[in-house]
Amino acid sequence: PIQAATLPNSLAGRDVLGRGRTGSGKTLAFGLALLARTAGQRAEPRQPLGLILVPTRELAQQVTDALTPYARSVKLRLATVVGGMSIGRQASALRGGAEVVVATPGRLKDLIDRGECRLNQVSITVLDEADQMADMGFMPQVTALLDQVRPEGQRMLFSATLDRNVDLLVRRYLTDPVVHSVDPSAGAVTTM
Repeated sequence: PIQAATLPNSLAGRDVLGRGRTGSGKTLAFGLALLARTAGQRAEPRQPLGLILVPTRELAQQVTDALTPYARSVKLRLATVVGGMSIGRQASALRGGAEVVVATPGRLKDLIDRGECRLNQVSITVLDEADQMADMGFMPQVTALLDQVRPEGQRMLFSATLDRNVDLLVRRYLTDPVVHSVDPSAGAVTTM
């Protein structure tokens, strides 16, 4: 349902605010739109065109695994940038030119600070599990990263809840977002 609800808007380039519980299919909801809208473009070294920010290394790997077959089919290169893995290998992937970067905020900031990545060419930015990023204390890094992407670019924010800090992000960074909610705001732990 989240894909059916959001894809027409995200493919049209609108800012999207999507709420759905973990496991509801959000990854393809934003991922297919990002890949479709980026297809046919080539990234310069260290200058990705699309960015997916996630709170954890595990989620970054899940997103990368889910999108890799689709990215290959449209000849886009994905780089995964997360803590706890070789920063040298990640820097090398960015130098090689990756159209789409899936990243945790801390490691991406480290690579930017080292001069290995610039976000000024990112025209599509996704925040996945934004509420979890807020809960984990990543908001200062997230806002610092969002301040570096193209201001006129498309932004998609997906979250299980839209409270407190998430609402602040929406007001500050999304322009006239289309809002889609496919789940009750509180899902029982058993259903997750």
